[in-house]
Amino acid sequence: MAKKRSSSERTGHKNRNTGKGASRSGRNRSGNFFLILQGLFSIAFMGVVLLLDMLPVNYLALVAMILFFLWCVTFVSQAARKKRGGIGKAYSLLVIAVLAVGTYYVAKTNNMIAMITSGGVKVDNMVVAVLVDDPAETLEDAADYTFGVQFAQGADNMQSAVLDIQEQLGADISMTEYGSVQEQAQALVSGETQAIIYNQTYTELMDETVDGYSDQIKIIYRHEIETKLNFGGSEEDDSLIKEPFTVYISGLDVYGDERDGEGRDSERSDVNIIAVVNPTTHQILLVTTPRDYFVPIPGVSGGMKDKLTHAGTYGIDASMATLGELYETDINYYVRLNFSSLIDIVDILGGVDVYSDYAFETGWESGYEMQVQEGLNHFDGQQALAFCRERHNLVDGDNQRGRNQQAVITAMLKKALSPTMLLKANSIINQVSEDVETNITQGQLNSLVKYQLGTGAEWTIQSVAATGFDGEDYSYSMPNDLVYVIYPDEMVVNEIIHLTNVVEEGRTLNEGEQLN
Repeated sequence: MAKKRSSSERTGHKNRNTGKGASRSGRNRSGNFFLILQGLFSIAFMGVVLLLDMLPVNYLALVAMILFFLWCVTFVSQAARKKRGGIGKAYSLLVIAVLAVGTYYVAKTNNMIAMITSGGVKVDNMVVAVLVDDPAETLEDAADYTFGVQFAQGADNMQSAVLDIQEQLGADISMTEYGSVQEQAQALVSGETQAIIYNQTYTELMDETVDGYSDQIKIIYRHEIETKLNFGGSEEDDSLIKEPFTVYISGLDVYGDERDGEGRDSERSDVNIIAVVNPTTHQILLVTTPRDYFVPIPGVSGGMKDKLTHAGTYGIDASMATLGELYETDINYYVRLNFSSLIDIVDILGGVDVYSDYAFETGWESGYEMQVQEGLNHFDGQQALAFCRERHNLVDGDNQRGRNQQAVITAMLKKALSPTMLLKANSIINQVSEDVETNITQGQLNSLVKYQLGTGAEWTIQSVAATGFDGEDYSYSMPNDLVYVIYPDEMVVNEIIHLTNVVEEGRTLNEGEQLN
């Protein structure tokens, strides 16, 4: 006969079963917690990727499948198994950590793109300057001074500054009018007037006329004037993947964050390149124009000619209008970068392979000494910048420097358009957000990236350079001084106009239609 168990034995066995059940229930609860948490982070990650709006549908589907697969692995290790699943929990915790970091960086990327595409606004800084040893430290200290003004250049900004000064002082000010900012600078340094009012972006023009001007003065007042620029370009997200467009690429001869300091919205441009882009034929025509090209500045110089680089003094809109009129095309978009951004972006790309027409040595002008060989050269950021800046050691001077700048930009575009650069996208965008500004909207930029990823299109990038003849002349910005200029070669300009039309009309550039 089977031996009966006592009530105490039955109770003990029941308690042991209950303990096992409770332990299993606790493990299930923790497993379910990891399942839910990983699911929430997967949804969050997918959400920010969708908000970024840069990936085509097939990429989005792949991301969703990977996230679902990773969640299924956790489900199998937790919900579908009766064992502890400790390894599964560790795996899920690792996936959650990766998703959390990924979500943060994708969201950060979205914010950085917003910074890059925040252009389209020009800021002019109107200032009052007195001599450095003048006792006046504030505008109120100079209330009874005579202020030197000029209305020949930037009359609207000058009028706005005068009205603001008078409003702050609560009284009209005494003014003496001069014919140019250079005359203002000379009058202040000579003691002819006690203070002058001018746009801070004209400082370089004043320094060229009055040696050491910037070191002899101090600023006691600033008045910021913000102007919304309208270049007539479409703001539809898909406009840049459907119709040809032209972008002005402006390279500033400055270092540091593009948004730091004063007067960065109106600055001389050392690099002046327009990119004519046809997204349907996948052609890009790069046109470089020497900084000393002698041309009129529409809406500014009244038909009088000036050096192209001086157009940047009056705002990026003035540079775009000047080049648009020169090449008979509409320029609706711009990208502005400084020398720091070139160094950093090239380094992030892992260097670039650049073709040089000549062998030469860079020197003091570039700030970096190196030997460039004829043919293909691999440059890091500092070397690429030196290659772009050098002109005195080149036989064709500024004309060849323009072609060298085109070669570097072409190499950067080819590297950036490579699918392998997707792995470095966050680093590139992070750096670009610090040093680059454009009026292309975030939606347009996202559409361009999505289009490139979706099509994998091979782009044809061709370059031409405007040339001319050396000379000296009086310019609009420096009417009292003979300055070095390059008179445009009209035959070359007309040929560039023809090539621009070819790209815009969707025809294909061939070797017979390219400038040598």
